[in-house]
Amino acid sequence: LLKKIRENDQLAKEKLILHCTGFTVRYVTKKYGHRIDKKEILSRALTGVVKGVNNYDYKKGDNFMAFVYVCFTNEIKTYFNKLNKLKNELNIKIVVCSVNHNTGRKGQKEEYDYVEKYSKENDLIFEGLTIENYGDDNFHNEARTIRYNFFSRMMDKYHAKYMMTAHHADDLMETILMRIVRGSTLRGYAGFAREFSLDGYVVLRPLLPYTKDEIKSYADLNNITYFIDSSNEKTVYTRNRYRKYILPELKKEDAMVHKKFLKYSETLLMFNDYIDGIVKEKIDTIYKDKMLNIDLFNKEEKVIKEKIIQYILENIYDDDLMLVNDHHTMLIMDLINSRKANASVYLPNNIVVTKEYNKLFFSANIYESKDYEIEIIDYVCLPNGKEINRVESVESDSNFVCRLNSNDVCLPLHVRNRREGDKMIIKGLNGSKKIKDIFINEKISLRDRDLWPVVVDSKGVIVWLPGLKKSKFDKQKDEIYDIILKYS
Repeated sequence: LLKKIRENDQLAKEKLILHCTGFTVRYVTKKYGHRIDKKEILSRALTGVVKGVNNYDYKKGDNFMAFVYVCFTNEIKTYFNKLNKLKNELNIKIVVCSVNHNTGRKGQKEEYDYVEKYSKENDLIFEGLTIENYGDDNFHNEARTIRYNFFSRMMDKYHAKYMMTAHHADDLMETILMRIVRGSTLRGYAGFAREFSLDGYVVLRPLLPYTKDEIKSYADLNNITYFIDSSNEKTVYTRNRYRKYILPELKKEDAMVHKKFLKYSETLLMFNDYIDGIVKEKIDTIYKDKMLNIDLFNKEEKVIKEKIIQYILENIYDDDLMLVNDHHTMLIMDLINSRKANASVYLPNNIVVTKEYNKLFFSANIYESKDYEIEIIDYVCLPNGKEINRVESVESDSNFVCRLNSNDVCLPLHVRNRREGDKMIIKGLNGSKKIKDIFINEKISLRDRDLWPVVVDSKGVIVWLPGLKKSKFDKQKDEIYDIILKYS
């Protein structure tokens, strides 16, 4: 082939380039196959091969393959030099943050280790966190809080301006559907934004327009390693049920349904921002030092009043916004409109809202041993941060669910804290048992005992000790009942 090239045989030149291409591809794949820009590196290397074939001087007697090798590796070096120069000019520093949730799920550590190895091989700064302990809180909420606190510390450490997360279109659809079903605020119904400012930096979600399947197909096509969370298959989690059963049906109806959800989200966020602008103009007058002036508040239109309450809750809960929904907004509105001069309602995370004549106070409940009694209508927020809901149906038969027949009890039902001498007739046992003894047997702390909910009928008869014991009034699934209460 070299002899024919000397005679300007173009076909021979093309064959020689093709011959060198196989070696070059193998070299680049072996050395740079882990890099996300491997296609660009290969393109530069093949340019070097062409230059090597065109510029080889057979008169010097150099080894041809060695000459081509030098040519394509020089092209790769030139690419890296330009890349580093651009990186330095733009002052770009990329920090990869990875969290090992350490829940025992298969593959978690392997995923974490791979990200660390990949970062080092690609000259990226790596910061990792392995969660060692969890409290007794909701796992997903607690894991999210730990995760974002870690990210926030890294933003401060590197004085970063932008944080990018991997949320995609399926995540947005799941979040929107869950909040529609559960109830939320205007901002909550929108799911989450593609871009927003937080604590001096900007959070970006560049993958939000793309579905999980699109991202997976791209990764497969480009030989990009990825890991699948095995817990995604567990339908015990609400989000997984939407992911497994609801989203596939929506995608069957319209393959582009994710774009409709994104448009829906962006539209709600746009209107939310507009209303927020109005609220911000008024909020400093109506709400100061965690105290809301009810007289000034009641002069506003209904939509502004509800948005003021939501704005206050959004600022109180921040990253824990998923803990509150439209039920909580309505509880506060009902409290404001109540004829009672002094009253309180309890919200998640031990937040208490107290009405004192024409003033409304938002504060943290410091677990004072204080008596409470609340009528159960549809929904009750308890002083211990939990809730009791009246639901239509539920599969569980645990102590967190109570089924009653209204003919067996005296309505209305109330929930209160314990009283001296409280006793209840335990389901399946003869005779009664002291609530105090139940707490001791269940190893409930003294602090928690004072706020633990006790459900009673209008005659004061204890019908349920949520989360701990059921009374003789509780019904089996196959019995007759018309009241279902759920403690969560």
